[in-house]
Amino acid sequence: MTTVYFATNRKPDQSAIGGFGADIVANQPDAITYAVAQVTGTDLAQEGSGTIASVDDKSMGGFSDAATKAIIAAGKNLLVFIHGFDNSFEDAIKRAAYNREWFAEGGSAAGDTTVIAFTWPSKGELFAAPTHTSPDAYRGDQAQAGKSGYHLAFFLNELDQLRADYRRANPSAKIFLLAHSMGNYCLQAGVQYWFDNRGSNDLMFDEVILPGADEVADSFERLGGARLSNLPKLAGRISVYYSRKDVAMYLSTTLNLNARLGFDGPSDKRDTARYPLDKFRIIDSTEVKDFDPLVPPDATHQYYRRSKIVRADIVATLAGRPPVAGGLISL
Repeated sequence: MTTVYFATNRKPDQSAIGGFGADIVANQPDAITYAVAQVTGTDLAQEGSGTIASVDDKSMGGFSDAATKAIIAAGKNLLVFIHGFDNSFEDAIKRAAYNREWFAEGGSAAGDTTVIAFTWPSKGELFAAPTHTSPDAYRGDQAQAGKSGYHLAFFLNELDQLRADYRRANPSAKIFLLAHSMGNYCLQAGVQYWFDNRGSNDLMFDEVILPGADEVADSFERLGGARLSNLPKLAGRISVYYSRKDVAMYLSTTLNLNARLGFDGPSDKRDTARYPLDKFRIIDSTEVKDFDPLVPPDATHQYYRRSKIVRADIVATLAGRPPVAGGLISL
């Protein structure tokens, strides 16, 4: 059984598996639900595996005292996960559990984490059929991700408060952020709101991992604190994984009419003054071939959790032993 601590700005929906649907709550901090899910049956050979056995300890506006104490007492590194598009609530929680187990199996104690997910209200309808993608579903998810910036900023505030007690109890432990796909669109909105309204430059994450980022390619290069330009202030190091074979990035580029961070990396990725090697790892994953690229239809967008090569690279980074900047680990 895998424990997933989570926050969500999805409205409760008792007809949906897990009890949360795809509508967004009001812009109020106490409208965000914090809770604990238990996931059973996660099978690393089956990436869609797992069942939400329970969702308990619900608290509005912040984790309960019991959940906070349990997170701290576990003594493990923390993995904060923001999912991408095409994820129902059930999908998001199961994926968080899968990622926790996937990285824990990676051969390093650093990858054995306590997972905390933020799940925003994606409908999970982008890939409606094996050969069909829905532009309307994509645009709907993108709109919800952008609107979630307010809620994500208050989730970051909850993490920031938890971080102080966590580090006192676990001074050598680390906090990681993994944002996949459109989770980066949500992240940029949250980071921008955070700095516009709070202004804290506290180092919140030791490592930030951004695979298949469905966000504009020049997000880190925007002026005035826009988009992801302030994220480096919160992170010890940022690893951007991209692939020119990512099917979702083709769709995103077509619909957004601009270059995407997850397709060919940042716009000025070769500028080491803008992207210093001690702060950024920018990793080309285009030629990774250790998984079936056709099954399921979005397989090339899920390489971070389908490829053992990419997984090993991420785990090495979490352990503080990443390969040379710009290159994947060699297995």
